[in-house]
Amino acid sequence: MASLKFGYVGCGFMGQGVHIPNFASIPEVELVALAEIRPLLGEKVQRRWGFRKLYSSHLEMAKNPEIEAVGVSAAASEQSQIASDLLRAGKHVFMEKPMAVSVAEAEEMLASSQAGGGRLMVAYMKRYDAGNEIAKRHIDGMRADASFGRLLYARNHGFCGNWVAGFSELIEQTDEPRPQPAAGRFPDWLPEGQRGPYYGYLQQYTHNLNLLRWFLEAGDQAQVTAVDFDADGYTGIVTFDMNGVRAIIESASTSHHGWDEHTQLYFQHGWVRVTSPPLLLKNVGASVEIYSAGKTQEMLNPLPVPYTWCYRREAEHFVECVLNNKPFRSSGEDTLTDIRLFEDIYRTHLGR
Repeated sequence: MASLKFGYVGCGFMGQGVHIPNFASIPEVELVALAEIRPLLGEKVQRRWGFRKLYSSHLEMAKNPEIEAVGVSAAASEQSQIASDLLRAGKHVFMEKPMAVSVAEAEEMLASSQAGGGRLMVAYMKRYDAGNEIAKRHIDGMRADASFGRLLYARNHGFCGNWVAGFSELIEQTDEPRPQPAAGRFPDWLPEGQRGPYYGYLQQYTHNLNLLRWFLEAGDQAQVTAVDFDADGYTGIVTFDMNGVRAIIESASTSHHGWDEHTQLYFQHGWVRVTSPPLLLKNVGASVEIYSAGKTQEMLNPLPVPYTWCYRREAEHFVECVLNNKPFRSSGEDTLTDIRLFEDIYRTHLGR
């Protein structure tokens, strides 16, 4: 069996709780090295998961010729530079979203990929949710079937809530101070006082925007048409033209005990509705509703079999694509469009 010699950078909540356990559970993955700036925490996580080597810096890891691929989850203001360094060293990189906080930063990452030969995948786990995959197949089929008529409208409603859903994975901790992240390369035109709101919206709704583009096969054919935010730069609506379809994201933060997010695509004679589970609820896919209208009135609720965790499925996808030289479903090149759109959203919001 072919194996992937794998390293990981970062021992934070998502690294320890989600990504390292998932990669460790894949038979083809060989855990070679871990990089963590906090030495005691690094030693704890190394022992727990059986990494052979421990580095204090990702730059040390980048010099190890044995390592073929690296996962990265660090502060968003730093992980883009970490990923760039690894890509330039020829490592394939799996990284947490957001890919970057500016188009300039994202383009630099892709230039590093071209220069070093490493490929970049961004962890948009919603594209790997088995329920969303079912929805995508039905959407594609309905768009090709003239009996459903024209695709009229798409919307994503994301009012948040309790995203951890009682998640209980053991997280190793020490009393070492958390490192202070760098400031990050925000867009030059963005006022310093707007960086917090901009990043908060980007961090939360990058998943929603990316999912809509995927459902609509929009690629880079997506433009912001209107933005209506409250003064917090977060609560409100954004409308888009995505591949010729009007699309909208409804955003807010509420104290819902569960997770309040659903996506719906309306045809003249039917719809597809997807309801997303809390992000860290294991082994539960998105629920899907398919409505066929017109002469035949029918409602279907197809279920993914088996239920598997979207975070594990994205890790499996990364490993398969690297070992077999296949394209990533959520590549860095595709994700550049999301960063462009988030800059456009805030330019419109601020009147710049």
